[in-house]
Amino acid sequence: MITNQTIQKCIDSIKGCSKTDLCVFEMNGNVAASTFVSEDITPDVIRSFAESLADSQQIMDYELFKICRESETVYILAAKGGAESRMIGQIAASQIEQLIEAYRERFDHNNFFQNLLLDNMLSVDIYNQAKKLRIDTGLARVIFVIEPQTEKESGCLELMRNLYAGAENDYITAVDERNVILVKSFKADEPVTEEELKEVARMLVDTVNTELMTGAKVAYGALESDIKKASQSYKEAKMALEVGRVFYPDKEIVGYNSLGIGRLIYQLQPTLCDIFLHEVFGEEIPESFDDETLVTVNKFFENSLNVSETSRQLFVHRNTLVYRIEKLQKVTGLDIRDFDDALTLKIALMVMDYMRYVRTREF
Repeated sequence: MITNQTIQKCIDSIKGCSKTDLCVFEMNGNVAASTFVSEDITPDVIRSFAESLADSQQIMDYELFKICRESETVYILAAKGGAESRMIGQIAASQIEQLIEAYRERFDHNNFFQNLLLDNMLSVDIYNQAKKLRIDTGLARVIFVIEPQTEKESGCLELMRNLYAGAENDYITAVDERNVILVKSFKADEPVTEEELKEVARMLVDTVNTELMTGAKVAYGALESDIKKASQSYKEAKMALEVGRVFYPDKEIVGYNSLGIGRLIYQLQPTLCDIFLHEVFGEEIPESFDDETLVTVNKFFENSLNVSETSRQLFVHRNTLVYRIEKLQKVTGLDIRDFDDALTLKIALMVMDYMRYVRTREF
């Protein structure tokens, strides 16, 4: 439903142009929004006019108008005095009715997509409701989940709604208190590349960074050509967000189709992970490695096990890097200069991250 704040902004704007004072009353006589203070119009006057058959009425220095939604009176508008008050009042009443209708449609679209993404609708209801709401079911869709790093979800939700206010087939909604969801549409007969999806995600991250002055993570699912499968894309986006949080904490953008080995580890049973870690490290599984070791190992992996390039990027002597690698070998029994050992340690580190995540989630 439209808020009193929105109505107030509307009548303030109209007064600024027309110099005519306006007041909007709820059906019980309470003031919803006003540009002036008056005790002349009592709740009894409002109720009496609301029950009458007239659409407008002059009382003292005021012109009263009914504001309706689907033939039902929901507000009473009073325009104060002046030769132009009747015309201005009619314009204001019409403007508020249009605002109410626009908010109702947005609310209906919001409910539809919330129920769609949460699998709360039967297939036949999906198509029937989409037809009523004039939602094109012939488009392909991808679900983007936007997670601000700080608790500014409400600001992010309004930001995204403003950003996509003019988009005909794109919709913004939310199904929880933390994340904002973009239902992004594409033409079904045109191929959509992974790079195009990343571009959309990058634009969303940059917008949150710029407007809310906070970081954000954006995850997205696979492209679905059938609207009833949009919930699948949403589940994939949520999974991508979780996998990214566990294995790729530095990444701002995570796509479901580019999760890599993190996808496999995320779906493993914790007992299997424990068995694997015991196989790699023996009875004493390290809780974690120091920062210097992790930075060295990660940089070594990034440079495809190239000692010279890694030492250059870490600004250390080659012998220093070799010393660190040999020190790690004594602790783990793995020589990461060997591809098989490097692969084993890479997977083991990811499994350790996953197990820490599982333990945190249990509490």
